[in-house]
Amino acid sequence: MSEPLRLALVGATGLIGRAVIDACIGRSDVRLVAIARREMKLPRGARMELFVAEPDKWGEVFEALQPTALISALGTTWKKSGEDEEAFRAVDQQLVLATARAAHAAGIQRLVSISSVGADPRSKNLYLRVKGEVEGGLSKVGLKRLDLLRPGLLKGARENDRRLGERLAIIASPLVDPFLNGKLRKYRSIEASEVAMGAIGLATRRAGGRFTHDNDSIRRAAREWAKLGG
Repeated sequence: MSEPLRLALVGATGLIGRAVIDACIGRSDVRLVAIARREMKLPRGARMELFVAEPDKWGEVFEALQPTALISALGTTWKKSGEDEEAFRAVDQQLVLATARAAHAAGIQRLVSISSVGADPRSKNLYLRVKGEVEGGLSKVGLKRLDLLRPGLLKGARENDRRLGERLAIIASPLVDPFLNGKLRKYRSIEASEVAMGAIGLATRRAGGRFTHDNDSIRRAAREWAKLGG
C-alpha cells in the first residue's frame, strides 16, 4: 500500500479551502494539514491538523511539516478589501506569491493554485488582470509541477453573503449553462466541491510541468480521484 499524500492547504477558511477539508474526510490516502492566520472550526469527522501562524511564519511551518504538495486557495474579494487595489493585491497577489516562494524554499515541489476563468495579465478587469499576473509570477517560482485551476462561476455555501449579481448568476446557471458551448463552455458554473476534489487529485500527480485547467479538466481530475477511493 502506497504512503498517503502529505498535503498542505492555505486558504482553508474560504469556499474552496473548506471544500478541500470536506473532501478529505474519510480518506486514508491523504494526510491533510491546514495553515491559517486564524482559528477555524473544523467540520465533524475531519482528521487533520490546523496550524495558526502569521504568513511570514508559514515557511517555517512548511519546513517542519515537509508536505509533498500544497493547495493554495488564498484570495479575497473587492468588497472585503475595502475596494482598494493595494489591499486587494496584498492578498490575491503578494500573499499568494510569497507563500509559493516559501513553499518552494522549504522543498515543496508541487503546487495547485486556484485562479479564475478569464485570468489574463492584459485584461481591463482588475480581478482577472491580477489573477493573470499571479499565474505568471507562480510560473517563475521554480516549482517542479504547477497546476493552475481556472473554474467558472463557483457554487457552494459561503460564510458571508454573496454579492447580488453573483447570487442571481448562480440562480440562473441551470438555465444559462446549457447555452454556453464551444469557447464559452469554460464559463459554465461548477460546484466548489468538484474544484476541491480536482485540486486534490492534481496534487497527487508527479509529472513535471505547468498545467492550466478549465472546468472540464477539473471535473476529470475530480472523478479520477474519487475513483481511487481510499
